[in-house]
Amino acid sequence: MPMFVDTSPPGQCIFCRLVAGEIPAATVYEDHLTIAFMDIGQVNPGHVLVATKRHAATLLDITPEEAAAVMQTAQRVAQAVRLAFDPPGITLLQANGREGDQTVFHFHMHVVPRHAQDGIALTWPRKEPGPAVLQAYADQIRAALLGDSPPQLAND
Repeated sequence: MPMFVDTSPPGQCIFCRLVAGEIPAATVYEDHLTIAFMDIGQVNPGHVLVATKRHAATLLDITPEEAAAVMQTAQRVAQAVRLAFDPPGITLLQANGREGDQTVFHFHMHVVPRHAQDGIALTWPRKEPGPAVLQAYADQIRAALLGDSPPQLAND
């Protein structure tokens, strides 16, 4: 993913400034919870960012209502991008934390029109830990969902 460097002063989130109207944006859509605007680093024509209006750094910081609203807006924007640009594919991308390649620490999702050989590579080293390990991972996540504290597994 191309790295954008947010040069905003500490405590002045670039997306919060955009939501507040302090900096210009090519806005595509907005409602009471979300705003969709053109990414200044267009990967392909029609590359849109969908962000929460309220400042929240990551997926773990937004409310379930905001999560639903972002996905609904992303779907609506993706449908419009398809009509406007007719891409053969669309990728939704959402990153959390530095190690997750997040570069602007305000929750947002990319809606990226895709074309063959467009230079975007979404690859990772595939690991196949086997059924027993997968079941242990599932048990650990299920316990976390239920509020239990399972023993920690070693990372593979």
